[in-house]
This record gives sequence, structure tokens and C-alpha cells, in this order.
Amino acid sequence: MDRTESPVFEGADPASERSAAGRPARVIRTEGTTEIPVHLLFRDGPDPAPGRLRSAVVGRRQGTGEQPRLRRPAAAPARPSVPRVDPELVERPARVLPGGAGALAGACGVAGCVATSWWAGVLPSSAAAALGLPAHAGAAGAAGLGPAQWAAYAAAGALGLFGFGGLARGRTGRAWVLGLFGRYRGTVRRTGLLWVNPLLLRRRVDVRLRHWRSEPMQAADRGGVALRVVVLVVWRVRDTVRATLGVEDHEAYVRECVEAALHRVPVEAPGGTDGAADAAQDALTRLVAADAGPVGIEVFAVRPVRVEYAPEVAAAMHRRRIAALDARHRASMLTSVVDSVEDTVTRLTLRGLVELDDHERKALVKDLTVAFCAGRGEAGP
Repeated sequence: MDRTESPVFEGADPASERSAAGRPARVIRTEGTTEIPVHLLFRDGPDPAPGRLRSAVVGRRQGTGEQPRLRRPAAAPARPSVPRVDPELVERPARVLPGGAGALAGACGVAGCVATSWWAGVLPSSAAAALGLPAHAGAAGAAGLGPAQWAAYAAAGALGLFGFGGLARGRTGRAWVLGLFGRYRGTVRRTGLLWVNPLLLRRRVDVRLRHWRSEPMQAADRGGVALRVVVLVVWRVRDTVRATLGVEDHEAYVRECVEAALHRVPVEAPGGTDGAADAAQDALTRLVAADAGPVGIEVFAVRPVRVEYAPEVAAAMHRRRIAALDARHRASMLTSVVDSVEDTVTRLTLRGLVELDDHERKALVKDLTVAFCAGRGEAGP
């Protein structure tokens, strides 16, 4: 075959020329190319059907080891970190007894001490007579307390201490978080007279709906102007064990969450619209609720109640507002004067009271404008 008619370029070997004689050559074999099957390049796609496997030519430099680059999937955006608490810290009711049981146990302990004293002969006769007890036969010659009497005293005293020492009064809106040797034992939300194991450590938690008014905190508006904001936070403790054991001080944690949210959400400057203020309030509430939720605190509203400029920019912003108000007042007064002059000249001309040429009309307009401006200036503040 003639070289000009062969589809093989110069530099191809005779085998390639012979294969080109039967069918058109698909691969250009030179010093800088190599042949790689398609199914090895694209492993992520479906396998090609038999009989349709073709070859692909991928150019690479010799000696560099450069390989074809495959497109990698885009990395998923990083999600914001959420504070996590020990999953074992889940509120559960503690085991308590009615207060009557503790009072009965304490009374039994006191009665046991009295009975032991009578048995040992150390109870005075007057006290025994007052209690309706017969005089002990060996009271006059009692030499002291024996081991049996001491054991009875210990048992009765322990019973009395446990009975009266565990009495507690549950109040509405208050709860106790109980722990023993650093381990959570349950939460008491019941009201009335109760008996709680006196060996348990009690932490009182206020679970009522609460509000907190902050001190002036640093914030900024949409333009980056420094502000001082006082916010009102409405919240309550939803999970007592997480609020008590999951964080060191849940009230301080709420304050820190509010301060962090103020640095992230722009607050509407003084004199702004109600819609922007409501949007800022909703954004603050969502952020604080999301941060305080994992520690068992439910936030209902974070409402800015007072917004003012920071001291370092208050004077400049005050002058700026005064200048804007003055410019607005001047524009309003000038519009009013121009309307009054136009109305006066039009009425004089239409009624035929004066006949004015252009020069006289301009002079009249000038005199009326000066007179009206002077009159409004004297009548102004």
C-alpha cells in the first residue's frame, strides 16, 4: 500500500503496516505513547459488554512515570461540631419512700433507745413512771451497760438516725439529683414529705421556667459597627442529670452560649426595622438552643431588649444621626418653600393681580423664597 494512503504514520513497524492493510489502524505507536485498555482506566463504571472492549491511547512522558488522573468525588463539607455528653447520663427516677415510713423508722429507733435504757437500768424512775414503765428490779444495783445493751443502743440509734435523717420535703419546681460515691443514682421530682437514703449526696436543681437578663455584651450590626446588647433569655432545665453532671455550671454555660451567639449573629442597630430585629432574635434563639440542648437545657427565647452603640463609636454615630436628621429637615423645608412660592406666583398670575415679565418673575420668586425661608427659620426650633 502506498504510504500516503496508509493510516499509519511514519515510524510505525511493519507489523502495524500489515495490520493496517486488512483494517484501519486505531493506535499510533510512537516513542511517547502506550496502549491501555479502557476497562482498566474506568473501574468505577459498568463493565463493557464482550466484543465491545476497545483500546485507548494515553500519552505520557517516558521516564516520568506519569499516570492518567481519575476524577475523585468531591469531599463532603465539614459539619459543625456539636457538644456531646456521656450517653449514660440519662435522667431516671430515683427510688424513694413516703415520708411516713422514715418517720415510723425514726420513732422505732427512739423507742428502742428508751427500751434499752430501761433494760440496762439507767432510765430514771421518774422518766419510767412518766412513760408508764415499771421500775426495773436491778436498777438500784446496776453497775453499767453490758455488750448486749451497747449492741441494742447501736441498732436503735442507727435506725433512728436513718429514719429521721432521710426525711426530706419535695417542692414544686425543684428536683434532687442523687449520687453515691460519684455514681448517679436517680432524680427526685416528687413533692411532699419523702424519705431519701441519707447516704446519698443530694444536688438541688431548679427546674422551673427561668429568665436571665444579661449585662451589656459585645455585638455588631451588619456593617460591623460595635454595639452593646442586653439580652433576655427564657430557659429551663429539661434533663437534670445532664445539666448537673454533664457540665460544671449550667447557668454559666448558658451565658457563654449567648455570648458566642452574639458574636456570630449580626444584631439590628438602634432605630432599625422590626423585621430585622425579629430575624436576629430567631437566629440567636436557634443557635443558643442548639448549643444548650445536649446538656439538658431547653431555651425558648433569646431576645435583645436594649441595643446601643459601643462607647468608642457612640459619639461618631450620634453626630452621623444628627447630620442625617438635619439634612432630612432641610430637604423637607426646601420642598415646602418651593411649593409655597410656586403656589403664590401661580395665584397672582392667574387672577391678573400682576403682570410680570421674565425678569420681574425671577425677582419675585427670589424675594418670596428669601421671605419664606426666613419665616420658617424663625418659627423653627
